[in-house]
Amino acid sequence: MTRPNHILVIRFSALGDVAMAVPVLRALLDQFPQLKITVLTKPRFVPIFESLPQLNFLTPDFNDRHKGLIGLFRLAKDIRKLGIDAIADLHNVLRTNVLKLFLNGFPFVQVDKGRGEKKALVKGKIFRQLLSTHKRYADVFRKLGYSISLDNPTFPEKHKLKIDQFFPQLDSGKYLIGIAPFAAHPSKMYPLNLMEEVIEELSEKYQIVLFGGGKEEKKVLERIENQNLNVVSAAGKLPLEKELALISKLNLMISMDSGNGHLAAIYGLKVLTVWGVTHPFAGFTPFNQAIENSLMPDRAEFPLIPTSVYGNKFPKHYLNVAGTIEPSTVVRKVEEMLG
Repeated sequence: MTRPNHILVIRFSALGDVAMAVPVLRALLDQFPQLKITVLTKPRFVPIFESLPQLNFLTPDFNDRHKGLIGLFRLAKDIRKLGIDAIADLHNVLRTNVLKLFLNGFPFVQVDKGRGEKKALVKGKIFRQLLSTHKRYADVFRKLGYSISLDNPTFPEKHKLKIDQFFPQLDSGKYLIGIAPFAAHPSKMYPLNLMEEVIEELSEKYQIVLFGGGKEEKKVLERIENQNLNVVSAAGKLPLEKELALISKLNLMISMDSGNGHLAAIYGLKVLTVWGVTHPFAGFTPFNQAIENSLMPDRAEFPLIPTSVYGNKFPKHYLNVAGTIEPSTVVRKVEEMLG
């Protein structure tokens, strides 16, 4: 196969999975700067790629023009007008498989999600580190003729805006820690009462910015902000592009197995992840983070971990396993990572 000059990269959702594509695309463009890339993703995710100005975008409208089977046929026609040579499908779902049929004639390489291996991991048949999502993405480009290395990554510079331009009460001379305490499933969350203990202790020494979304999360984070000095909540106060700019200014991010950890990793930040019923071995650790930056429950006590890949399935008594990690352990790990 002739190496393509213009690749369409497909990844519609979710936020964390889209964010994981960024360091891979950065490595691809660093190593093959002549390559043209157009990203097919939802409009709300375009700011995630702001550190890669070389990219072009096609944003589908799945509520109108590109809705349903006829809409996907229209989308395929729109894609054909771009002058692409090949397609890198980093999503591999029903919608992209339909597009594959409509785009017959183009080299169309799909990510191998390793579903069999992940199923074996969850069922306890194996317990070993599986290929990371980043490497699975990189393999797609390798099959298109672009063998990229993720071993010596580069990262974008911190945003030029000063910290106090986001929130006047922040001091640019102090360490700034981001904390994203929520996750898609309760079983992946560090119990909020314990996280509040972590925040209270860390805020005595560091500045804290809280991240989250949704009406209820916003209320919770504002309450925590009001109860602590040196703590501000960014929830609902900044558009995504400014939130990303603020994340780039952090010294460290604490997140669950969730999207905020992957957003922080785009900027080469140190990311401390706290895990519940999921496990880093499934391949969703934030980019360029050592396994030591993951805090996990004791598998001797909870041998069924990981109970699922995404945290949506678990025995009832595993709901709060993340809570077996002591707040003091989290605080010590933060201090160790910050040196």
